[in-house]
Amino acid sequence: MKNAFAIAALALATTLQAGDWPQFRGPGAQGHANAKLPVDISADSPHLKWKAPVPGSGWSSPVIVDGKIYLTSAIEKGEGLSLNALCLNAADGKLVWNTPIFGVEKAPRMHRKNSQASPTPIVDDKQVYVHFGHMGTAALSLDGKLIWKNDTIKYPPVHGNGGTPALVDGKLIFSCDGARDPFVIALNTKDGKQAWKVNRSVNAKKKFSFCTPLVLKTATGTQVLLPGSDMIGAYDPANGKEIWRVNYDGYSVVPRPVVGHGMVFFSTGFDRAKAMAVQLGGKGDVTETHVKWILPKGAPHTPSMVLTGDELYMVSDGGIASCVDAKSGEVHWSERLGGGCSASPILANGKLYVVNEAGTVYVVDAGKEFNVLSKKSLGERSLASPAVANDALFIRTTGHLWRFQ
Repeated sequence: MKNAFAIAALALATTLQAGDWPQFRGPGAQGHANAKLPVDISADSPHLKWKAPVPGSGWSSPVIVDGKIYLTSAIEKGEGLSLNALCLNAADGKLVWNTPIFGVEKAPRMHRKNSQASPTPIVDDKQVYVHFGHMGTAALSLDGKLIWKNDTIKYPPVHGNGGTPALVDGKLIFSCDGARDPFVIALNTKDGKQAWKVNRSVNAKKKFSFCTPLVLKTATGTQVLLPGSDMIGAYDPANGKEIWRVNYDGYSVVPRPVVGHGMVFFSTGFDRAKAMAVQLGGKGDVTETHVKWILPKGAPHTPSMVLTGDELYMVSDGGIASCVDAKSGEVHWSERLGGGCSASPILANGKLYVVNEAGTVYVVDAGKEFNVLSKKSLGERSLASPAVANDALFIRTTGHLWRFQ
C-alpha cells in the first residue's frame, strides 16, 4: 500500500513543477512539504519577505503554482457579497487579478469560525477551480478569465460552506452534506456539468459535514475516500458507486483523511471526536472487520492530521498536540500548545508547523519526544492552513497573506 499511496501523492503533481502547492494540503494532499523552512515565523522575523493585503475575507488556504498564488475571497456589497477568485504574485505579494464569480444578494448564515470563502482552490496545468459550497463552483483560466460556473447544485447548508473538492480523472468531486438528503457529486472539469450524483448510504441523525475527499490510486483502481456524518465511504470516481464504508457515531466532520501502512486515518467529528484507523479495501460495510484502532482522546474536529513514518500527528481544536503510533494507536505524547486551532499542520524538514487561531505559530520537532522549537506570534487571527512552495511558507491571516523564507 506504500506504492499505492505514492501514486496517489503524484496524481495532481505530475503536470506541475516540483515546488508547487496546487491543492489543499499540498501536492500529495497530506500536508507534506519538501522544503527547508525557517523556524522563526513571526511578525518581526528576519525571514519575513513580505506581508500583502488580501481584498475581502475568507479562510481558503493559498495554493501556489508557477510563481502565482491563488485564493478565494468574499467581498461585502451592501447586505450581499461578491465571491471572487484572486491571484497574487508569489515574488512580491502584489495582486495580479481579482475576478468576481458569484453575486449573493444576502450573505447566508455561517458558523463563527467559518467564512463565506472557506474551500481552497485547486490548480492543474490549465485551469484554477474555485468552490463556494452551496453557492457555486467555477473554473477559470490561469490569467483569471471565467471558463464556466455552476450554481445549480443546491442543498440546505448548516454553518456555511467548508469542504474543498478533489480533482481526479477530469472531475471535481465533493460532498454536499447539508441538513437533509446528503450526497456526493462530481462535475466535469471541461464544462462544469454534473457527471454523477450519489446519496450517502447512512441515515445519520445529524447529516451535515464539511470534509475534503482524498484520492487514492491502488492496484485495483482509483478510490475517493470521503468521511461524512456517521460514515466514511470509498467511492468510484468514474460513477460514484460506493465501494466500501465504515460506520461510526459522528457529524460535522471536517479533517481531510490521511493514508499509510495500508490504512486510512481520520476523525469522527462531533460531539466527541475520535481518531480512527481503518484498513483499506474490502466491499460493502466493513465496519466489523476493518477498524484497526480507535483513539477516544485528542482527536481534532477541524485540523487534518499528518502521517510520517510510523508516527501520526494531530492537533485538537483545543490546541492539544499528540503523537501516536500509526500502527497501534499508542500515544507517544500529548501536550498542550495553547489556544484554539483550526488550521491543518504541515510537515517540513522533520518539523511540524502549527498555526493557532490567534496567529501564534508553533514549530515542533517531529518525533517520539515532545520538543517545541519556536512559539512566535503574527498578531493576527488565522484559520487558514499554511502552504509551502519553493522553500517559502505562506500563511493567510485576517486581511493579509505572509511569505517567510
